[in-house]
Formats: sequence, C-alpha cells, structure tokens
Amino acid sequence: MTSYLALGDSYTIGEAVPVEGRWPVQLAAALRADGIALDDPRIIATTGWTTDELSAALDAAEPLGEWGFVSLLIGVNNQYRNRGLDNYREEFDALLQRAIGYAGGDANRVMVLSIPDWGVTPFGREDTRGATAIGAQIDAFNAAARELSQARGVRFVDITPVSRARGAEPAMVAEDGLHPSAAMYTEWTRVAEPVARSLLRP
Repeated sequence: MTSYLALGDSYTIGEAVPVEGRWPVQLAAALRADGIALDDPRIIATTGWTTDELSAALDAAEPLGEWGFVSLLIGVNNQYRNRGLDNYREEFDALLQRAIGYAGGDANRVMVLSIPDWGVTPFGREDTRGATAIGAQIDAFNAAARELSQARGVRFVDITPVSRARGAEPAMVAEDGLHPSAAMYTEWTRVAEPVARSLLRP
C-alpha cells in the first residue's frame, strides 16, 4: 500500500465536511477503486494556514520520513491576507522542495493543486475587494505555482475552473458559505484522479 502525505490548509483538511468528504480521502478511495493501492492520507493542514505557517508546522512535526505520494495545495490565505506575490513564490517554492524531499526526491510522486476561486462563493461576494479582483489575484498566485511546479518537474492540477463554474451553486458550498462541500471536493477529485493515477500506475 503506497503511503500518502497531503499538505495544505482548509481545502486539504476539509473545513466543514466529514472526514470522508475531504478531497485527499476521496482521491485515495477513487484510486483504490481503480486498482491502485494508495493508503488514506496523513493530512498536515489547518484552516487559515499560509505558506509560512505550513512550513512552521512541518518544522514542528515529528520526522516525517519518506512517502510514496505527496500532494500540496497552499496559498489562498496568503492571497486573502493580501500578502505579496513575490513572498508567495519564495515560500511556495521552498514548500515544493520539501514535498519532493518527502517523496524521496522523486518529483513524479508529487502533485500540486491550484488555489480555487473563493470569490464566487456567497462569502466571497460580500468581500469588498470584489470577485474580479479576487479572481485576478488567485490567477497570479496560480500562475506562479504552475511555473514553479513545472520547473521542478511536478504535475500541476488546475481545479480553479471547476471552482469558478460551480462554486456559487448551493450544493457545492458548505454551510459557512465559503468552503467547498463534499460534492465540490468530488469534482476536484475527478480532475485530479487521472493525474494521480498516471503518477502512481506501476
């Protein structure tokens, strides 16, 4: 059974959804159903974490050793707190290198997910910055993450389009009006699963 380490923030820990609704848990289940023996993930993620806070948590964790598969989704709180893009690039790249290290130095066992667009949610529509500005900032952060991932040979999975297309639907948003529902995480899983399968298939 291949071990799986999932790193991130509220989107990885699945704020406001049951454990089985979290996208990394759904992904592992989908891959097992497809004949790939991927264990349920060890998740290191907390709602509200920025890149530096995830890094500090990894510093504080017990030695994590090596994992067969690692996913990384981080950055929305950098954007939400109006932190600069250059700072994000630097800290994301450091986390990406750590993720590769956790995968035994094999970039082909690491997968990055893009930041979803929370500006389309009921919560986001109340934000004074406006959905257009939020979306533009998220696009810039995602462009940086994509560029850095590709430079290090890591697959980048773009779930932002589905988050925009369906993120305003009541069934796709948790009760807090901001975080994705388990149904939205299922949509992310559908996008991510073929990429993960190609990385893990013997």
